[in-house]
Amino acid sequence: MSTVPGPRGRHLTRRLVQLYAGLTLYGVSSALLVRAELGMEPWNVLHQGLSERTGLTIGVVSIVVGAVVLLLWIPIRQRPGLGTVSNVFVVGLAMDGTLALLPEARGMAARIALLVLGIVLNGLATGLYIAARFGPGPRDGLMTGLHRATGRSIRLVRTLLEVTVVATGFLLGGSVGVGTVLYAVSIGPLAQFFLRFFAVPEPAAVAPGSPEGAILRP
Repeated sequence: MSTVPGPRGRHLTRRLVQLYAGLTLYGVSSALLVRAELGMEPWNVLHQGLSERTGLTIGVVSIVVGAVVLLLWIPIRQRPGLGTVSNVFVVGLAMDGTLALLPEARGMAARIALLVLGIVLNGLATGLYIAARFGPGPRDGLMTGLHRATGRSIRLVRTLLEVTVVATGFLLGGSVGVGTVLYAVSIGPLAQFFLRFFAVPEPAAVAPGSPEGAILRP
């Protein structure tokens, strides 16, 4: 019997590597945006605001919020995958680890560089872990679950969710600025590019009406 792994085994290994590399880099990219101090991505505005109020690190807050959001999947009958559960813990731990090692930026040029690098790295990380196909993160799953449960468009559901978390985070002391706007307008095209770049071959095509199909469709 041959001991050489077949295509299915190789694809599984690649998917696992992509999943955890993507989640780790997502946490790193979020830490870069924190250090840039020019505005955070929507959910991390909330995490940062809660961190300011509770004294917990932003990574720990991210884990707690992710777990709470995961509980909200129950009434909308969403099923978590390996990527969902991993997302809750890996992103927060990677963010705190990076913040512990990365000093504060000095000067506007350094902050802008961190902002741009953080956004691009976030798009790359998003493409890596979503293309691994181990299930959406808690927040994305909440979006697609509400879309299915309410019949409203994904665009509308996502907009309402993100406006709510940004407004709440801002009121709690989270950082909203040019980085928040730049992230909002650039993360879609970046994620779309990297999703296609890191796509793993699969036995069957993604159903056109599925959330994955919607993400990967041009």
